[in-house]
Amino acid sequence: MDKQILRDVSRETISHLELFADLVKKWNPHINLVSKNTVPSIWERHILDSVQLFQFAPPSPSHWLDIGSGGGFPGIVMAVMAHEKSPNTKFTFIESDNRKATFLRTAARELGLPIRVLAERVEEAEVQNADVVTARALTQLTDLLGLVHRHMTANGTAILPKGKSFQDEIDAARSAWDFEVKAHQSFTEADARVLVVKEIHCE
Repeated sequence: MDKQILRDVSRETISHLELFADLVKKWNPHINLVSKNTVPSIWERHILDSVQLFQFAPPSPSHWLDIGSGGGFPGIVMAVMAHEKSPNTKFTFIESDNRKATFLRTAARELGLPIRVLAERVEEAEVQNADVVTARALTQLTDLLGLVHRHMTANGTAILPKGKSFQDEIDAARSAWDFEVKAHQSFTEADARVLVVKEIHCE
């Protein structure tokens, strides 16, 4: 485990993250929540990669939305982190795959997390008016900003991890959207960045 990422994380929170990792391993052969090749390195590839996102959120957000939640990365991890650091934050996940939505509900129940899971398409779900929106490995930034814009408040913050082509995605998105973005170095992958996006408007 990367001690730098976990330096402010309590033992109780780490225990909950370990339980979640075990749940993913248990369900993965049946639903394919994550690539089976990454299961042996689930902490480095998925848990820690998600944990690092929490530092970019504003303090004590009221409503946190995770879209395309899949296997719970980063959504479940964010909810585990917030359970200690921002207990009044409510979480909503949108995941169109019913089997994955069932997994997310099960994980939330076993971890004691008050999460609402919507088994719908992101573009068709009721507008959520969230002040934080996260999404991991969902789609290219141009399309992703459209989904984020639909569900985020005007003063909200989107936290979007991206791979080595992050700058190309930013440049392409500029043709359709006006937005503020800061690209932060990922702790878990040298070429990756965590994009913190605000003030999203149609061009």
